[in-house]
Amino acid sequence: MSDQTSKANSRLTQITDFLTGNRTATTIPWDPNCTKFPDRKEVPRREDAPGGAAWVWGKEDYIGRLNLLTPARVTAASKEIKTGEIVPLNLPLNVPEVPAFNREPFQHEIKTLAEGLAYDDKYQLNTQSGTQWDGFRHFAHLSTQTFYNGTKGKDIQGPTKDPNKCGIHHWAQHGIAGRGVLIDYWAYAKGKGIVYDPYEYHTISFTELQACSKAQGIDIRPASQGGDIHIGDLLFIRSGWVSTYNSKSPEARATAALRTRTYN
Repeated sequence: MSDQTSKANSRLTQITDFLTGNRTATTIPWDPNCTKFPDRKEVPRREDAPGGAAWVWGKEDYIGRLNLLTPARVTAASKEIKTGEIVPLNLPLNVPEVPAFNREPFQHEIKTLAEGLAYDDKYQLNTQSGTQWDGFRHFAHLSTQTFYNGTKGKDIQGPTKDPNKCGIHHWAQHGIAGRGVLIDYWAYAKGKGIVYDPYEYHTISFTELQACSKAQGIDIRPASQGGDIHIGDLLFIRSGWVSTYNSKSPEARATAALRTRTYN
């Protein structure tokens, strides 16, 4: 019966796509060029995936939803450019000067090749000391000790390790370019009298993000539900951390970075 139901649903999807012009992802791996994707609860689960995970881009995939940044979507995003201003999204490599969690600080050395004529720059940095360059092998699902797409610790460091497993170089090779949606929660919170310290624990609920975006004239529901969010959009949330960092003295920054943290 379940097989018959599946076939009937598949046929219904085909008919609906024909009538609406959509292209629905129905088989794994999903085709990133599809225009409609199943709800999370409808995604088939892999036996080696932690509960709630949806690994749908193929067993050799290491970029996840970056697959949605297809050439067609990047082209569409480029057509919305109005001023051409460039806004860097990463912190300077030496910010924060004192990284948290005892991570190594950034080091820069100028190497002289020929005095007055040629120089090299030498850098040493922990990719988590400032801007978080998080590849999919940065942190595992704790209870199953499983990284993205079934990767295990032995795949990263072990006798059979593969340096390509879940490395962030996959992200660099693909590139990240698309339409960004900015929600300025920091300005919204100030306007609403919501007082919090970005250096302390503070939750921002989805309901608050909805209210904030509405105040900015953005509906963060998917376009399929009548909202402004398109497939492949990149969400940016201004939380106020950078503003707070810039307002502190070097001593206060170091104290905040080196404080002892407790976790529930």
